Amino acid sequence: MSFSKLKQGFSIPFNTNCTIRLIQHSDLEDVIEVLDDHRVNQYLYFAPADRSLYTGYFTPIIENTRQAIANGQWPDNPTFVIRDKNGQYMGMTAVTRVMFLNGNFEVGYQLPFHAWGQGIATCACQLMTKLGFEELKAHKIGADCYGSNLGSYKTLEKCGYAKEGQQRNYYLTDQGFDDKLIYGLSKQRYFDSV
Repeated sequence: MSFSKLKQGFSIPFNTNCTIRLIQHSDLEDVIEVLDDHRVNQYLYFAPADRSLYTGYFTPIIENTRQAIANGQWPDNPTFVIRDKNGQYMGMTAVTRVMFLNGNFEVGYQLPFHAWGQGIATCACQLMTKLGFEELKAHKIGADCYGSNLGSYKTLEKCGYAKEGQQRNYYLTDQGFDDKLIYGLSKQRYFDSV
């Protein structure tokens, strides 16, 4: 896959039913709506939250993305929106830099409930992993998730990530405590598998 169109801000085919492109300001309402859904945010330590927190977090990412496209560069933290052929929001995904650690990235994905179970998270994780290692020159990509989030850690495992740790009773939830699972993939393991 060539990343040039994606880097220029264009939508490209993502799977048989969806497209993907870098995030834009017009996506913000869909992002916030999904983060406010209790079925989704039960697995997110930063949600639910006040709208101002989401706006304050995503607006600089969107502005950096707009500027990066204008300059022909990748954004600092490439963040993408997935939509179906009718334009319905199907989720977002990102490969973000780990602050102060050059070459370290984290992969993430959040999907609306109606998009669960369709293989979108797996496609997103695969694409972000490829982008991280082949375009952004990562030497390590990590991810973490709630221990109860079977869909998320199974996605990581399908994409070649290995479980590297577990912090017990890390998250306080409405149901009690949940573990934090830590996954990772090295550059060498990635290139050995492709």
